[in-house]
Amino acid sequence: MKILEQLYEGKAKKVFATDDADLVVVSYKDDATAFNGLKKGTIVNKGVVNNLCSNHLFQMLEQKGIPTHFVKQIDDRNTVVKKVRILPLEVIVRNIVAGSLAKRTGLAEGTPLASTVLEFCYKDDALGDPMLNDYHIFALNLASAQELEQVKNMALKINQILSDYLADLHIKLIDFKLEFGKFGDKIILADEISPDTCRFWDSRTGERLDKDRFRRDLGGVEQAYQEVLHRLMGA
Repeated sequence: MKILEQLYEGKAKKVFATDDADLVVVSYKDDATAFNGLKKGTIVNKGVVNNLCSNHLFQMLEQKGIPTHFVKQIDDRNTVVKKVRILPLEVIVRNIVAGSLAKRTGLAEGTPLASTVLEFCYKDDALGDPMLNDYHIFALNLASAQELEQVKNMALKINQILSDYLADLHIKLIDFKLEFGKFGDKIILADEISPDTCRFWDSRTGERLDKDRFRRDLGGVEQAYQEVLHRLMGA
């Protein structure tokens, strides 16, 4: 497989075409952003951690029946994935109150939710990724009722699989963001699952092992990312 021109560069990744029309190469960057790009910085080896974490978790989810865009890892930063048409929705899965949900509800961070919450945001940086409900999604033709039902079911199943898996590693899955894409007519999991897109708390100490350390200037960002990778890889 030959890697061709760059197709896209986002805040966390670059995407390159290949000589196979169905495949692209994703290259993970060390650039870090928060608050819709208002805060910028670098997390040393973040790209390596996010690539390796995502690939590990995607392969685990595939074994549990979740279709993903993962094809093969090239090296520590670069991975071949299926070229999908991303649904313009960010799916946020919440198990415990944190971040914006704490601000919106007035509940303290760390408060368990009586049931899992699914939130949808319109994937548009210029608009600040505003929250949507089902009515908006259908009115804007962002997904059909059948597609949205598939996304909801997959998100809840992924949440259960990840929560159980991470619990054995003493990691509590507080909340996380998912993106889905269409490969042909099939909806599959895409993007990444990493300390960038998940809130991971140590279940024994409550220590944050995710991007909140960067957002909130808590320090120890690189160490937290490496700790997640260390536990996933069992090294």
